[in-house]
Amino acid sequence: MDTTKSDQLYEKALQLMPGGVNSPVRAFHSVGRSPLIMKKASGCRIIDEDDNEYIDYVGSWGPLILGHSHPEVVQAICECAQEGTSFGATCSKEIEMAELICDAFPSIEKVRMVNSGTEATMSAIRLARAFTGRNKIIKFEGCYHGHADAFLIKAGSGMLTAGSQLSPGVPSAITGETILCRYNDLESVEEAFRQSGADIAAIIVEPVAGNMGLIPGTREFLVGLRELCNNYGCLLIFDEVITGFRLCYGGVQNITGIVPDLTTLGKIIGGGLPVGAYGGKKEIMDLVAPQGEVYQAGTLSGNPLAMAAGLATLKILRDTDWYDRMEVISYFLTGKIRSLFEARGMYYVIKRLGSMFCVFFTEDEVYDYESAMKCDTQKYARFYREVLQEGIYLPPAQFEVSFVSCAHELEDIYQTVAAIERALDRMK
Repeated sequence: MDTTKSDQLYEKALQLMPGGVNSPVRAFHSVGRSPLIMKKASGCRIIDEDDNEYIDYVGSWGPLILGHSHPEVVQAICECAQEGTSFGATCSKEIEMAELICDAFPSIEKVRMVNSGTEATMSAIRLARAFTGRNKIIKFEGCYHGHADAFLIKAGSGMLTAGSQLSPGVPSAITGETILCRYNDLESVEEAFRQSGADIAAIIVEPVAGNMGLIPGTREFLVGLRELCNNYGCLLIFDEVITGFRLCYGGVQNITGIVPDLTTLGKIIGGGLPVGAYGGKKEIMDLVAPQGEVYQAGTLSGNPLAMAAGLATLKILRDTDWYDRMEVISYFLTGKIRSLFEARGMYYVIKRLGSMFCVFFTEDEVYDYESAMKCDTQKYARFYREVLQEGIYLPPAQFEVSFVSCAHELEDIYQTVAAIERALDRMK
């Protein structure tokens, strides 16, 4: 696989951007190679600057559930752009998006659009503090809620990949208001409430963790969080930036029946364009300016292009049976990968939920931050490089999740399995 152009462009990028990238996991550091520079994509295929083609299981880190350049999404963007890309005023598409989100999430009575998942979670925390009159929040080891100061303690995603415990530049006065607990360990949360319950404004949690690999929250754990919030008068925030509209038309909360007070969204609701949202009960959301005094604003929030792409995406998901199809495709794919590993006596754990999956190289079950950290990241790096040579594009980091999209056909799965088989044969 020739990557001469990618390598040359990366050398130029290093002179112009920190690390040559605009988001850390794009640097490919943890998989031991320089990054690919992408040129174009369609369906489930992505093509780099050297014209190497890959079957893509990254999907722009989750937003592209319909695949790349879906015709209806592209058409919606083009038609919208001709009418105006940004007004600095409310447009009808924002209202339609809010209606779709509120209809899909019974827990969301009002919603505010923002420009990223980080904005959504940061704003939700501010709102929770204002509503409760308290300052402390609980987050969990390995969960990633964006790069706001309060969240950068044992966070997942790129921080976990880099082995960072805390980002420089984050004041201790801010981190002192964040209580860190263990994911899927209700006892650690109960202890935090025994010590600081009167000061805790909110628990923020990924109901399915997608930034330390794929680790679903157990029902006992999530139900317990809801009960603790009820008992201590604080808010439960579900971070569904990844899982919103990924596992069903709605979120994890629609599947479990566990109702959060606030929900954060992103990724899929923008159809591949920058987006975020937070929403919840009217009595909480009515505190947001201009109706209330909790200030939050954004020049491009709810911009027409993102709304157009998101609306096109959500309507396709709402009106078709794609979720069932992706469930079958991902089940078939991960089953075939398991068979390949087992035939070679390899130790592994594969986590799968709906169209999300993750491969860990470990002999032990993976259920939280500590167990995820025991996996063999060097073996994943070797595995990654070998399958990349075969034209399979997985996340270039052990602790990120792979995604199946509506664009993956059975033939793509057969090609993927054959490619992984060849890659594993070279790893012997």
